Amino acid sequence: MLLAEVLGGRRLRVFIDHPNGVTLALCERVTRLLSEERERYSLEVSSPGSERPLTKPAHFRRFVGRRALVRTRHPRPVGRATDQRSAGARPSSFTGELLRASEEEITLAADGGIIAIPYSEIRRSNLVEE
Repeated sequence: MLLAEVLGGRRLRVFIDHPNGVTLALCERVTRLLSEERERYSLEVSSPGSERPLTKPAHFRRFVGRRALVRTRHPRPVGRATDQRSAGARPSSFTGELLRASEEEITLAADGGIIAIPYSEIRRSNLVEE
């Protein structure tokens, strides 16, 4: 499983992945395994598609060189302090090319500069179609 999210309190969306691809049979198997959740939620099980979520260091490493949207838990400065657009400009959402992914953080070439973001600060992230 890549990601599970509750939408509107009633719908559970589960994204799954497999090295050989996601088939209808695999989606059906996962749906059967989540029978308890089906009693509480309307369940969606699907492949991640082109804007797949990135949730683990291995996901980020696999897609170095691709564009991603990264939302952080707290606003963060971009680039060097002298490059700030204004004293209060600290975005919490960044879109850019994934340059590196270590075990501790990712490095993203985003608008405004290069930013290193620790995994602990990433609220949500996904690939962006190019």
